[in-house]
Amino acid sequence: MSIEPDFATVGRMFSLVGRSALVTGASMSMGRAIAIALADAGADLVIQAAPEADAALGLQHAVGETRATVVGRGRRCAVVEADFARAGEARRTIIEAQAAFGHIDVLVICASVQTREALCDISAEQLHRQLAINFTASIELLQAAVPPMAERSWGRVLSIGSVNEWRPEPSLGVYAALKAAQHNLIINLAREYASRGVLFNTLAPGLIATERNRWRRQDAAEWQRIQYAANPMCRAGRPEEVAAAALLLCSDAASFITGANLQITGGGHL
Repeated sequence: MSIEPDFATVGRMFSLVGRSALVTGASMSMGRAIAIALADAGADLVIQAAPEADAALGLQHAVGETRATVVGRGRRCAVVEADFARAGEARRTIIEAQAAFGHIDVLVICASVQTREALCDISAEQLHRQLAINFTASIELLQAAVPPMAERSWGRVLSIGSVNEWRPEPSLGVYAALKAAQHNLIINLAREYASRGVLFNTLAPGLIATERNRWRRQDAAEWQRIQYAANPMCRAGRPEEVAAAALLLCSDAASFITGANLQITGGGHL
């Protein structure tokens, strides 16, 4: 038997035609770019968003714009509005996503919240909010989404981590710890489900130009300094660069990859 690669076949391994995906936090930035990349590869999309969070950034129409873009790619798209700070909302998101398309093949956990504050200054309310959105909601999503994937012997779960997992900023201590905990959970599940066709991986971005850090770009000179110090490429990444790696890990192209933590940092992890 020949082991020479069939490059036409390799190309088809990135196709998601016939698959359905749920991307949380999909109304803007990395989540939006990932949703569009999956749609371009042929997947139907369920996009989760929290309208209050979008409005806080002045992007009240973001989820509608993302949906319109996905539909414009010729794919079906459903929207679930949910605030993961509330218990049960992540589980409801899976239930509605499954109802929309019958099942979910790909789950991308992108929704998160961060507060730049010294650990000793974080209020109990803010701590609870970060725990709920950045970790508890992930468990709810996984509990509801993974068993049906295992029953069908095919599934992809992608967690969006952070460079803060191994290089935490002092003002992001809780966020960093929860991102590290989330990848630990991904590793655990990767081992458990490897023989059942469900693969679990993490993408850990470094400095990416997003809506969340838009405020840092208001001072062009300061932003240039931040970029120069962030990585050997001396620039911020773009959401679509994260999305390209996400497509790999959400498709058949990743059929022999599980439990990985892929650094999208411009070399900032070196």
